[in-house]
Amino acid sequence: MILLTGGAGFIGSCFLWKLNSEGIRDILVVDELTDAHKWRNLIGKRFREFIPKDSLLPRLLRGEFGQLDAIVHLGARTNTTETDIAALLADNYEYSKALARYAADRGIRFLYASSAATYGNGDAGFREDRLWHLRPLTPYAFSKHLFDCWAAAEGILEEAVGVKLFNVYGPNEYHKGPMASMVWQGFQQIRHSGRLRLFRSDSPEYADGEQKRDFIYVKDVVEVLWKLLIHRELCGLYNLGTGQARSWNELAFALFAALGQPPQIEYIPMPEALRPQYQRFTQADMTKLQQSPAAHNFLPLEEGVREYVCDYLLSGRLYL
Repeated sequence: MILLTGGAGFIGSCFLWKLNSEGIRDILVVDELTDAHKWRNLIGKRFREFIPKDSLLPRLLRGEFGQLDAIVHLGARTNTTETDIAALLADNYEYSKALARYAADRGIRFLYASSAATYGNGDAGFREDRLWHLRPLTPYAFSKHLFDCWAAAEGILEEAVGVKLFNVYGPNEYHKGPMASMVWQGFQQIRHSGRLRLFRSDSPEYADGEQKRDFIYVKDVVEVLWKLLIHRELCGLYNLGTGQARSWNELAFALFAALGQPPQIEYIPMPEALRPQYQRFTQADMTKLQQSPAAHNFLPLEEGVREYVCDYLLSGRLYL
């Protein structure tokens, strides 16, 4: 049996889809369904039981679920602009520590999601082994980094595996609002106005729209998560991006191409509050993953955007 936290969320529900496609249905799905639309991610999926997040730990400690084969911990407070540090630490640090310790004490495979936000402005590079040199820029990134450091210091990462997720886009993200990918947000903007808005550059190093991120399609993410889950000999932190930084302009061009429309981009000022915490460049160093049994061929941005737009957003099918 697999315990999957965040199972109704974006990546979690896509991983639930992947588990089902591998014939696995003995799954405990843990999440909060306070969002009006998030529950739709679970339609058509097979699992044993849905468990509200706040009731999980007491039930787990009482032994209600029997022997678990794995805990896949994808649940988190994911608003990157969240300023309530106490809430972030409660959800992303303390809750994660409790699950990790439970798994470690019982020899249960533990796979969890970290974030590329932990790399801050990138001055220390984007390699997993630079953990102690990182300087996160936001409370969210700090909460994720704090757990990575705890897991390393406690020896958890000698058995468990964590993935530093870069900019993920794809089906099932619709409930995320302003935290959803620019592909989904841009799709709605273009359908509404014919234009897509991007932040104007606030740095002389980058022209408008030329800030770069490592964009990764959610189907690639769940394929790698599956490989990391079944290859139990793998442990430690792994980057999970494509290894190829692409500009926001390139993402916009890919989106307009998928829609069969000429590009119409409007550059708007970046909010003042966002500037000190904005990552202008991210690119995963994928050496460790690609030299492991979890190696993967990632879809180029243009192909991933085209599939997302044509097979989901335009088709009306929407959900994995």
